[in-house]
Amino acid sequence: MTDKPVWFPSDAYKKATRIQQWMHDQGYESYEDFYQASIKDISWFWAEAEKVLGVEWQEPYDETVNLGLGNQWPEWFVNGKLNVVQTALEKWAKNDQTAHHQALIWESENGEVRTYSFKELEAEVDAAAHGLKEKGLSRGELVGIYMPMLPETLIAMLAISKIGAVFAPAFSGYAADAVRTRLNACEAKMLITADGFLRRGKEVEMKKEADFAVEGVPTIETVVIVCRLGKDVPWNKSRDVKWNDLTDKKRVYEAEEMSTQDPMMLIYTSGTTGQPKGAVHTHAGFPVKAAFDAGIGMNVKEKDRLFWFTDMGWMMGPFLVYGALLNGAAVVMYEGSPDYPEPDRMWKLIDKHQVTHLGISPTLIRALMRKGNEWVEKHDLSSLEVIGSTGEPWNPEPWHWLFEKVGKKRIPIFNYSGGTEISGGILGNMLIKPIGPVTFNSPIPGMDAAVYDEHGQEVTGEVGELVIKQPWVGMTRGFWNEPERYENTYWSRFADTWVHGDWVSKDENGFWAITGRSDDILNIAGKRLGPAEMESALVDHPAVAEAGTIGIPDEVKGEAAICFVITKGEAIENEELKQELIKRAGEKLGKSLKPKAIYFVSDLPKTRNAKVMRRAIRSGFLNTDAGDLSALENPEAVQEIQALGQDYFKKSN
Repeated sequence: MTDKPVWFPSDAYKKATRIQQWMHDQGYESYEDFYQASIKDISWFWAEAEKVLGVEWQEPYDETVNLGLGNQWPEWFVNGKLNVVQTALEKWAKNDQTAHHQALIWESENGEVRTYSFKELEAEVDAAAHGLKEKGLSRGELVGIYMPMLPETLIAMLAISKIGAVFAPAFSGYAADAVRTRLNACEAKMLITADGFLRRGKEVEMKKEADFAVEGVPTIETVVIVCRLGKDVPWNKSRDVKWNDLTDKKRVYEAEEMSTQDPMMLIYTSGTTGQPKGAVHTHAGFPVKAAFDAGIGMNVKEKDRLFWFTDMGWMMGPFLVYGALLNGAAVVMYEGSPDYPEPDRMWKLIDKHQVTHLGISPTLIRALMRKGNEWVEKHDLSSLEVIGSTGEPWNPEPWHWLFEKVGKKRIPIFNYSGGTEISGGILGNMLIKPIGPVTFNSPIPGMDAAVYDEHGQEVTGEVGELVIKQPWVGMTRGFWNEPERYENTYWSRFADTWVHGDWVSKDENGFWAITGRSDDILNIAGKRLGPAEMESALVDHPAVAEAGTIGIPDEVKGEAAICFVITKGEAIENEELKQELIKRAGEKLGKSLKPKAIYFVSDLPKTRNAKVMRRAIRSGFLNTDAGDLSALENPEAVQEIQALGQDYFKKSN
């Protein structure tokens, strides 16, 4: 499967980890025995997990988990009361020993730095909570967050939770259509956005996109604008309000008492068909799982500094917030590009802010590796203890570069894979076990993971479906207003078993590898995109009748979108139209997600019930085995695409 392990923890290192200390407190010497216990008795395990994290309850729970509605709908911490802000922020802010520890460190692309202690952050969150309440936001109502990585983004999330409302973050790089889709799906009452932000030295006009998005959302009553750039922007007097005006009252706000089943956040994740899916996360779900994976898995501790290069619209943004704060560590946020104005910007940030835990994607490392080793060597990275990696599978070369040139073979790489619906990871690299290149050395404790063949039998040494056999804390509480879609997505294949959608393998030594998605979802530079969203953007053009989208391997982004278009009769199929379509897709979905290439075809491979078979498109273009294509109505369409693929790769080489 892979090279042999290259990083080995010493006995002294193991003893210093939170996972080993906790294991020993529970009476376990062997990690394997402890892991087996964690999946044998999930009630015992997650009760002990919340205790070791020091979760503070408004009211204690009566029962750890109730599975009366089946594995699909577990009720965790039954009858407990918990507002995440109390255990993530107030716990530290109201303790004289920790109140002045740093909770948030933010740096802008142009070098501005703002820091907040836990006590200072609490005051900002309380002020925002009062302002939101006075603007009419109530418990259970939805707020869209369309923001760059600013301190106000984090403050808004916590303030919304404190008053018992629910936030739905959207990727800051989305164009208006993608934001509008998500705001309409959750019927948001309010949107929080910014006038703009800096990206590669340029001002991104965010308010303009936000205004376009809100035009088609009848439920939006208020738009709150953070004046990041201080620019004059179009203003709707009856709807728009400045963040500074909203938060000018500095007084204590008592956190609403919330049930452990109450929603805290919706994160919209792309599906292979239809609209994005709103994964529902609760006050006692996502934050506890994120804090567990960061604290017990990655060994994040009080006074550590966690920096994940991400966006709040992706799962790792909220993971960064709760993974740090619940463990008493500082959140490090950065606004801009990791290689601007020079290729060493990220390494400079680590050095300057003494980051202990860094989170990256393989795409980012592939890009920085090409800049040269000298940019890394300019900076002191000795503060780093762990490097986390998520978003997509690795290639060996960039993994080794990160391990050897950045980490000097000293720093473990915590390869981490799960998803939005997981609230964190399924597989990881536990720091008390040897770590090998590109692989995972274990499921995360509490995650009853296995590899199934097509018959639902557990297999070793061959590729199969990644499944989870029991519920876990942090499991999405369905899709917003779509319970049947949730059940069909994850639970319809094998009885009482979550099918995650990844092809994986596990070798005889216990190392796991992910080989790709078993569905059609694209993963472009760590950003998941449903092909239906791309196809919708293209079909919206008057010249396009139909479209099909696949992902292919890409040297920089890991995966790139290739689109196949059937034009309407009067359309002229030329390079000008291709570029127009590529530009249009970028405008609707975000520039980083635009297709790498567009091809005009006479037809798309379809089943007899007229469903486009993307698997056939991809296998034809890549000239790989597609398996059973007996359901195809028009196999000649695959031959046309196969010829296009041969031409594409011939030119690429």
